[in-house]
Amino acid sequence: MPIGINVDKAKEIHKDIIREVRNPLLQSEDVTFMRAVEAGDTDTQAAVAAKKQALRDATDVVDSVTITATDVLGVTNELKQVWDADVLGNNPL
Repeated sequence: MPIGINVDKAKEIHKDIIREVRNPLLQSEDVTFMRAVEAGDTDTQAAVAAKKQALRDATDVVDSVTITATDVLGVTNELKQVWDADVLGNNPL
């Protein structure tokens, strides 16, 4: 009997990697936001809020992706495709 691939577990692992990358980015944005608050810069505050929301939403895309691959390499490659480099930077995988 062949060993199956647990796609749900693969998605959770991928989301954990996203979280590891995004946490320092969120912290950095917190600093930028506080500086904007101190300066009364509402444009920067709004931009930072939007960026932080995009960072928070980065894991949602993983939940919505439909995995069609049946092997580990294929599943990994499909999950890599949902990495948003514009929001998260380069994929560490």
